[in-house]
Amino acid sequence: MGDVLAGIHATWEFDTDSVLIRFERGIRTPKLFQSLRERRVPHAALSSVTLTPGKRGTVVLRAVPRPGADPLVEAAAGQLKDGCDPYRLVLPAERETLAEYYADELRARLGPDAAEPAERFLVAAPEAPMQFKAYDGRAAFDGHRVSFRWFWTGASTAKWKAGDQTFPVTELSGVEWRSPEAFEGYLRLVPRGLETAVPGPGAGEGPARISGPGLVAEPGAAHGPQPVAARPARVDQDPAAVIFGLGYGPVHESLPFAAAVLESVRRNHSAPAVPAAVLAGAGRRDPADIAERIRHLGELHRAGLVTDDEFSTKKAQLLAEL
Repeated sequence: MGDVLAGIHATWEFDTDSVLIRFERGIRTPKLFQSLRERRVPHAALSSVTLTPGKRGTVVLRAVPRPGADPLVEAAAGQLKDGCDPYRLVLPAERETLAEYYADELRARLGPDAAEPAERFLVAAPEAPMQFKAYDGRAAFDGHRVSFRWFWTGASTAKWKAGDQTFPVTELSGVEWRSPEAFEGYLRLVPRGLETAVPGPGAGEGPARISGPGLVAEPGAAHGPQPVAARPARVDQDPAAVIFGLGYGPVHESLPFAAAVLESVRRNHSAPAVPAAVLAGAGRRDPADIAERIRHLGELHRAGLVTDDEFSTKKAQLLAEL
């Protein structure tokens, strides 16, 4: 088609095999759109196209992605509000006829498998490296591994005992993302061989595991050394998760992060497993950081939250990282 359709907050450029969605920048544009900047959506990634009346004299052109085609949509798991849906183009009502024309053009280009779930991601994920600040720690992803570094002001005792965490994507089976706009949002990684536990009281009920076909480890499947302990039921006690709070882990930071990790997990799930699913505190650390962690560990010990043996063992581990 080669045409351009400009709407509110976004512009769609129609190519022969895809739609390039460019998001505007501005104070009224949703932060998620500004974070994504632009996305190329192949026609093969779409299942249908709709045109419906909008609010206050507008119409909404929406391209509906096929299940499994877009890592961002898969990670969101239906939690995005309409105003943050990257597949919606809002237009003034007087442009309805033009919008209908482009809707028909897109429908004519849908592939033969449009009604079927996609076998692989067809839309590119946000690019790593990326990071964001959660309530209890900082999450970082370099394209190959996810790391969590705990904040002493927010992390639970269980996470402090476990130490900072590093997870190679080859050792993950999925990602769970609960919107920070919901009650008690979180980002939770699913290590291979561990079944998803239902969060306990006060932890919320998260969405189903976001893993995709072929990514969930079957009972008894060989993935190297098998974990002996089940996942903590409470997300705030799970070293494979960070929790959100007011101003921590906003959608425009945590959702693209979750989508990037999910895409990497899907791409690498068939690679040979690397020993040691969770590598904690690898490499030399800043002495000042070690000293601060030992100080906090001492506070936990004096408060009776850490036993003498736990204190001695963890202190020795921290000193060994110098």
